[in-house]
Amino acid sequence: MAAIRIERLHGETLRTRLDDLARLRITVFRDWPYLYEGDFSYERQYLERYARAKTGTIVVALDGEQAVGAATALALEEEVDYVQAPFRAAGMDLKPIFYFGESVLLKQYRGHGIGVGFFNEREAAARLHGKRLCCFCGVQRPADHPLKPADYVPLDSFWGKRGYAKRPDLVSSFSWKDIGDTEQTPKPMVYWMRELPA
Repeated sequence: MAAIRIERLHGETLRTRLDDLARLRITVFRDWPYLYEGDFSYERQYLERYARAKTGTIVVALDGEQAVGAATALALEEEVDYVQAPFRAAGMDLKPIFYFGESVLLKQYRGHGIGVGFFNEREAAARLHGKRLCCFCGVQRPADHPLKPADYVPLDSFWGKRGYAKRPDLVSSFSWKDIGDTEQTPKPMVYWMRELPA
């Protein structure tokens, strides 16, 4: 894994990677716990938002020139309403918060510190934009879901070691089409937050 490069992309540099990143997201999100059916045109349009946003950031893991992982981030103020909603409902100020969208990484590259690199780079981007709080959310699936792998280990411990605390009081609802479904269904997304050290 020594050859893996982790780069922070913005604007036009980011646009050159949109097709590859859209395909990567569809590949990784087919797995548990997201079970995402995937739609290339939607994914590309979604990622384009990060290229347009003032604080939009995508961190990419590259093996040679192949993108094998990516993580998104931008100021919570620039996010869509349903991401902002639980923070507004709690009376929280959005201005100091940097939102981490998603992290995706091909299976064969996991366990080698790339996920830590994704957090480091997004936290650096948060500081660059003058933000002192970082947050992200994770999908909550039923414990007895029939497609849950027997050997699945949630990332809670990893996130906790990075200094993030689960916030069950902050929950959004995201909708997407699960594999094999014909319609989108809402899923609860619970937030985790951290205040960056001074």
